[in-house]
Amino acid sequence: MRRDVRILLLGEAQVGKTSLILSLVGEEFPEEVPARAEEITIPAAVTPERVPTHIVDFSEAEQTDEELREEIRKANVVCVVYDVSNETTIEKIRTKWIPLVNGRTERGPRLPIILVGNKVDLRSGSTMEAVLPIMSQFPEIETCVECSAKHLKNISELFYYAQKAVLHPTAPLYDPETKQLKPACTQALTRIFRLSDQDLDQALSDEELSAFQKSCFGHPLAPQALEDVKRVVCKNVVGGVQDNRLTLDGFLFLNTLFIQRGRHETTWTILRCFGYSDSLELTADYLCPRLHVPPGCSTELNHRGYQFLQQVFEKHDQDHDGALSPLELQNLFSVFPVAPWGPELPRTVRTDTSRLPLHGFLCQWTLVTYLDVQRCLEHLGYLGYPTLCEQDSQAQAITVTREKRLDQEKGQTQRNVLMCKVVGARGVGKSSFLQAFLGHSLRDTRASPGETPIHVINTVLVSGQEKYLIVSAGSEIPMCPCHLVDLSQGGPWGGQLLGTPLRAPSVPAM
Repeated sequence: MRRDVRILLLGEAQVGKTSLILSLVGEEFPEEVPARAEEITIPAAVTPERVPTHIVDFSEAEQTDEELREEIRKANVVCVVYDVSNETTIEKIRTKWIPLVNGRTERGPRLPIILVGNKVDLRSGSTMEAVLPIMSQFPEIETCVECSAKHLKNISELFYYAQKAVLHPTAPLYDPETKQLKPACTQALTRIFRLSDQDLDQALSDEELSAFQKSCFGHPLAPQALEDVKRVVCKNVVGGVQDNRLTLDGFLFLNTLFIQRGRHETTWTILRCFGYSDSLELTADYLCPRLHVPPGCSTELNHRGYQFLQQVFEKHDQDHDGALSPLELQNLFSVFPVAPWGPELPRTVRTDTSRLPLHGFLCQWTLVTYLDVQRCLEHLGYLGYPTLCEQDSQAQAITVTREKRLDQEKGQTQRNVLMCKVVGARGVGKSSFLQAFLGHSLRDTRASPGETPIHVINTVLVSGQEKYLIVSAGSEIPMCPCHLVDLSQGGPWGGQLLGTPLRAPSVPAM
């Protein structure tokens, strides 16, 4: 969400632009009105959305065309003011002011516009009949507000709608011509629906809807409110509710209805809760929160991270066989832009034929966290960790270990993930050694197509405790037999050969 809002008032002379600003600030109609009001800043504490708001007046008599273009460039929203008792000022909206604001092109981003019909105290009846064709012609017009600066009627409302047009814009969400959600909005809401569908039955139960409501708005839906929502959906969407559960079609319809009824903030609250920006892309702050890793330290998943990932695994293990099939893994990654793991997975962690057991699943996440923590944070963001776990960010699923120097001084480590390297001359079998660590025979390794990864990961017992061990193919050492060396950045063995302290899974004969 934006940190401030800049509102520009435009319109013909004598339509009451300056009077509207002064009536808002002074809470009374000014007896003397200057040619132009100075820029006014309304503090965040007194605005409905708690965002500082700058209100800028414009006078053709005092300012140049160049100054007008500059003010339009700086504005976030434009209020085009007309006199409800003067039809010429209404026609100028179409012929002069909107072309000035957004040009005559039909493509590209456009500033949102609020039409403001001032001086309703001078006319009986409404001008909406004359304004509606203009609103239909220009989709950037968010709404029209009729008001009276003299009688202080709808003054606060018009500036609220102007602020709302910036903070909760319609354009990224909804196409007024087709009366449908735009594709990017549909895609984002579909991802949110899938993340909220905890049992993957393609519908949201009352419990899932209440949890979703609490995550986004801070409180669950009351039972009667749930029934009212489903009743509205049933009345308007065939298949919107099935077996008393809200389907994706019903979920999308509700958000369309919110927008059509002017409640854009509801849909925007949902989208922003799950990390989306005004352009309906996941923000960098959401995907890559700050995490300081000092030199000599490493990164590991903590109990919160492992607990969340185990829940994700169990959610997608639909046949409850303790392993993810290729299709189940594909469904898990449906909330990602692209699948993060490729065909190298069976040669990186232990798998069960073509299926990925929980052990291998957690090993892969552990490997990514250790080697590239920013990538891990990004992936946890795609899975909705901050929202679903009610955490500030996915950084709270990560532990940064203490420096290896301190481990070396104390002769012990608290790390749960250790790194070792296999070094040796070319052709002595380093890659085969790595694959053997996963339980693959030499025959299996030769039969498996594709490039052998330089990192593999498995669990081992260290002094009776299970640790994750990453084994990496290191540099070549001419005329040197292959050996395993601990490079765990401070493990208790500090460069010694590994073997005696570790109990690895049995290695099949090659």
